[in-house]
Amino acid sequence: MSESGSGFPSLRQYFTVEEYAARLVRVRQMMQQRGVELLIVADPSNIAWLTGYDGYSFYNHQCAVVAMEGEPVWYGRGLDLNGARATTYLANDNLVGYPEEYVQRDLHPMEHFAREVIQARGWERRVVGLEMDSFYFSAASFMTLRKSLPNTTWVDVNNLVNLARAVKSEAELEYMRIGGRILEKMYERVVEVAEPGVRKADVVAEIYSTAIRGVDGFAGDYPSIVPIVPSGIEAATPHLTWDDSVLVAGEGTFFEIAGVYRRYHCPVSRTVFLGKPPKKFLDAEKAVVEGIEAGLEVARPGNTCEDIARAFFDVMAKHGIKKAGRVGYPVGLSYPPDWGERTTSLRIGDQTVLQPGMTFHFMPGLWFDDWGIEITETIAITSTGVSCLSNVPRKMFVKE
Repeated sequence: MSESGSGFPSLRQYFTVEEYAARLVRVRQMMQQRGVELLIVADPSNIAWLTGYDGYSFYNHQCAVVAMEGEPVWYGRGLDLNGARATTYLANDNLVGYPEEYVQRDLHPMEHFAREVIQARGWERRVVGLEMDSFYFSAASFMTLRKSLPNTTWVDVNNLVNLARAVKSEAELEYMRIGGRILEKMYERVVEVAEPGVRKADVVAEIYSTAIRGVDGFAGDYPSIVPIVPSGIEAATPHLTWDDSVLVAGEGTFFEIAGVYRRYHCPVSRTVFLGKPPKKFLDAEKAVVEGIEAGLEVARPGNTCEDIARAFFDVMAKHGIKKAGRVGYPVGLSYPPDWGERTTSLRIGDQTVLQPGMTFHFMPGLWFDDWGIEITETIAITSTGVSCLSNVPRKMFVKE
């Protein structure tokens, strides 16, 4: 059992203090480049990455503050202070909670934050960066801050920390690999239980059970996106979840699921077809697998996100398949409602240069008018090329 900087005993500090210090150096360099003196982040993934805080409390107002010196400050509901002591490396003085009178009523927590964090530390005249397009930072939060701190200059630095997270450390990659091993067990169970007449709800129950039980003593974590499991004509769209309907012979169902360990996600999609698949499924499977292999061939340091997308699209064109948009996005540490990092994309026009340690969900799903197929991989750029972070057979699973 270790202790946090607050002296509170903890089993949940998953990285060294030295790694957190290196992350702060990276973020502060980016702050300087954008002319920001103080950074407020509300995205729970970014809060966790900067401080270690891990709790299901992001439905309340909370944030982390990074100045150009010293530790970050964690700010959240007072009831969660012991959670911050248990999971962060921060000293007690840098953990600030707001009282219950500010929880979901006419008083806004950002009033308390402005007074007890910003003004109390003499930061009210600084240039402050905000995540203006975060799921977790509301318009009311900004309006309250602006009213409470009239001498502060506000700058939108949305995704600054998300971009700083792009290159993963070896510890982060190892957590994603463990997620990949959990995912392998999940797909073994999916293929085992998927049969005509079985309720989707029961298949998803097996997915969750396998995911949380984990593998080799590593307990799985909850995913930021719930299992996506559309069948038949519903598979023409990428984001439908389960219901109480049953699996049907002669239909394909794709499963978009993730193995998760310590909040690090390894998502992969596979299609399961019950019965003899028609030619269109077999042709699409062949094209997608070939396209993924072409993308992996160019996924190496020095190439770009666009290079992966272009290689995939060239194969689609050869097979006469039209597909637009992106074919992937960065993944890693995340909280609901999204396991993507919402920065770069594997798409035409994205000239982001690939670096060792970058991780992507290479996600070239195909959705047609009345059916769809998904075969995807989570990949990590290495010093010499690319590796897949799970070993789920790259094919459509057929159960005749």
